[in-house]
Amino acid sequence: MTAFVFPGQGAQFEGMGLDLFESYTAAKEVFQKADDVLGFELSRIMFYGSADELRQTKVTQPALFVHAIATLLAKSQNFPDAVAGHSLGEFSALVANKTLSFEDGLKLVFARAMAMQAACEAVPGTMAAILGLENDVVEDVCASIDEVVVAANFNCPGQLVISGSIQGVTKAMAKLTEAGAKRAIQLEVGGAFHSPLMEPAREQLAHAIMNTTFNAPTCPVYQNVTALPVTDPEMIKLNLVSQLTGAVRWTQTIENMLANGITSFVEVGGSGKVLSGLIKKVDRSIETSTL
Repeated sequence: MTAFVFPGQGAQFEGMGLDLFESYTAAKEVFQKADDVLGFELSRIMFYGSADELRQTKVTQPALFVHAIATLLAKSQNFPDAVAGHSLGEFSALVANKTLSFEDGLKLVFARAMAMQAACEAVPGTMAAILGLENDVVEDVCASIDEVVVAANFNCPGQLVISGSIQGVTKAMAKLTEAGAKRAIQLEVGGAFHSPLMEPAREQLAHAIMNTTFNAPTCPVYQNVTALPVTDPEMIKLNLVSQLTGAVRWTQTIENMLANGITSFVEVGGSGKVLSGLIKKVDRSIETSTL
């Protein structure tokens, strides 16, 4: 059984999608439709924009979403047995299993990006990667700090990302280093994603999601907040709303997929290297490939 997996922010790269645009009619139509839906030339920024331009949340998120769907339609004739996406990538996964149309998915991704960017500008925050500690140690240290800081991304064994206020993350990094972390690295991100500081964005996105048609999927989606397979459209909506302030349980997602019979993983979109690397750290024997 095969799962398609879709990356989130951090998988963007300069020139993304230009080769697809020039080589595949199906991909060219995706980029043109995206520009029409958004009302600006996202494709131009993707093809010719600088790394700084691509790093803006309002650009990064729709760019990665569009790139993933263009890659999928151009290069895959197969249907997965399950799908999952890392954070933003969950929206791409929901188009892949027919829960969302491309147009509705893009509108939600752009709404999400704008809401998150506004939340980041209103209340500054940051994130940090913590290497070499058990999950429960990181969670306990975060809980002991009297500032906003939480475990946000469970990426793979021994690699967890924390998120919160600048003071909270700074304090947690120091305490986690004392607790034995091999490294504590502050990340170059626009804000405290997947933390309580995203609550204003969650409220905005909830309205948009609840007013969008979600169809019965063609295969289960393993959602970030539970790491469990879901096929009920209403539950998918609720989990997608919770994702903005909830943790990305990627390690647990891969473990559950393996336990449920998935034997190979195909990474779709982005640089093609991010999720495959994380999956291999869960189990080196796992078969991974990229589109």
